[in-house]
Amino acid sequence: MPREAHREFKDRLYGQFARIGKALSSPHRLEILELLAQGERTVDSLATEVGLSLANTSQHLQALRQAALVDSRKDGLFVSYRLSDPTVFGLCTAIRTVAERQLGDLERLVREHFGDRSDAEAVEMNELLKRARSKHVVVLDTRPPSEYAAGHIAGAISVPVDDLQRRLRQLPKGKEYVAYCRGPCCVYADRAVEILRSNGRHARRLREGFPEWRAAGLPVEVNAGSGV
Repeated sequence: MPREAHREFKDRLYGQFARIGKALSSPHRLEILELLAQGERTVDSLATEVGLSLANTSQHLQALRQAALVDSRKDGLFVSYRLSDPTVFGLCTAIRTVAERQLGDLERLVREHFGDRSDAEAVEMNELLKRARSKHVVVLDTRPPSEYAAGHIAGAISVPVDDLQRRLRQLPKGKEYVAYCRGPCCVYADRAVEILRSNGRHARRLREGFPEWRAAGLPVEVNAGSGV
């Protein structure tokens, strides 16, 4: 192959790779991908969650779609988006892992926001899989109900963190509770553990979140009952 042709190939090859990097260069797009890892969402829902206008959210989604990172479907007047492939979540996880290992600013930011998370007390996924078989362990999904309905850890009950204080009477003190949410940087599980402990319950958080659990091939359920 002539040198010029090889160089042209390399330029075009890495240009394709760069399409992905360009699509991920916005903090809002990374957050949108994290939300879509929980399940399919409408543009309106994403706009509300991310705090952007519908127009701006649509622009971000189009950029992600052009890079083949998300797919969409139309249902009447509504357009819903989802991750185009499970490897997209794997890419987001890889970005987070590199940032955690290489960026000191990220570590300080997380520490300032969460305080002392007592990671030594966090439950690993394999540990939870074993402990969830016990009648004394209750797994709490602290995400919004729509995300629970789209998919959740098998056997978990839906107790959105904003409803937890009101539903404490339904959660016996003799049980052990493991709370989980969207992922390592989601605050819902931390808040749930704080509420449970301050009200006399033994509680820990899952170190990861539902997308990591599903990506690991561990048992999940869809649209199961949500009561205690």
